[in-house]
Amino acid sequence: MPVASADAMRMPRRRSLWLPLGMLALLGLAALLMSVTWGSAALTLGDVWAVVRGEGSPLARTLILELRIPRSLSAFAVGGLLAVAGALMQVLLRNPLADPYVLGLSGGASVGALAAMLAGLGGALITGSAFAGAFLSTLLVFGLAHGTGSWTPSRLLLTGVVVAAGWGAVITLMLAISPAERLPGMLYWLMGDLSYARSPWPPLTLLLAICLLLVPLGRSLNVMARGPLQAAALGVKVRPLEWTIYLVASVLTATAVTTAGSIGFVGLVVPHMLRLVLGNDQRLILPACALAGGSLLVLADTLARTMIAPEQLPVGVITALLGVPTFLFLLYRSR
Repeated sequence: MPVASADAMRMPRRRSLWLPLGMLALLGLAALLMSVTWGSAALTLGDVWAVVRGEGSPLARTLILELRIPRSLSAFAVGGLLAVAGALMQVLLRNPLADPYVLGLSGGASVGALAAMLAGLGGALITGSAFAGAFLSTLLVFGLAHGTGSWTPSRLLLTGVVVAAGWGAVITLMLAISPAERLPGMLYWLMGDLSYARSPWPPLTLLLAICLLLVPLGRSLNVMARGPLQAAALGVKVRPLEWTIYLVASVLTATAVTTAGSIGFVGLVVPHMLRLVLGNDQRLILPACALAGGSLLVLADTLARTMIAPEQLPVGVITALLGVPTFLFLLYRSR
């Protein structure tokens, strides 16, 4: 009887976890289909199905297989990476306003990538430079925030804001001294641009791997969200977990910035919005952030491609236009 009653209690809990994730997965699939069919040259679902079967016109095959599907998958991966990174930073700092951009991770990655561009490097070297910039920002924030014996979330947040402002000044200096022929591309990249996103599989693989890695840590993250003292009292190794959260968020942010440039508000709005709807169980919030963040950025990129077609807007402009009023509305509701 006790075993049967325990199983009966687990089953509704599992259903409550899978139902919202299934709905968000359907939303992501719908967003991807919309992104593939919409554009300056409209396609139908029949055209997509014909290409999937190996048929269809050469133009449709080129649009779908070489342009739209890689870009849509890259947008989904970047949105998921940013949303999960934002959720982790909010758990670490116990502050709904925390995200990788506030704490300087994105600024460090951007400085590294722009330095590689100025040096005439490309490909994997830009990626490596972005990772180096993000990890340098991590070391700076943790090192400068370390006070007498330790650091506090408020000290870490303030240090991150100052470091982010410093990276912003360095970016401005780099833009001021960069050659005129490279300036437009660098500015467009800083606003967030998926036009030159390469293979979507590395960021997608990283997103899936990180979500699977964080599933066993869900209970510890739930305890951590209540504060380090409660977590330590319940047997959680607080300091290694804090470093793990920050390093994972650094990797996610660096990968997203390398793929699509600087895109704001995804890591800030998506976790905050999902917590208002789904609660604060990290076992549900983190995979939900991956799905919802990916869907949001796919829809934003579709809007950026079609709003003034055949011209394209930077996707970072769309996320800012959507994110600012959404976040203000969420703050108003949560008063």
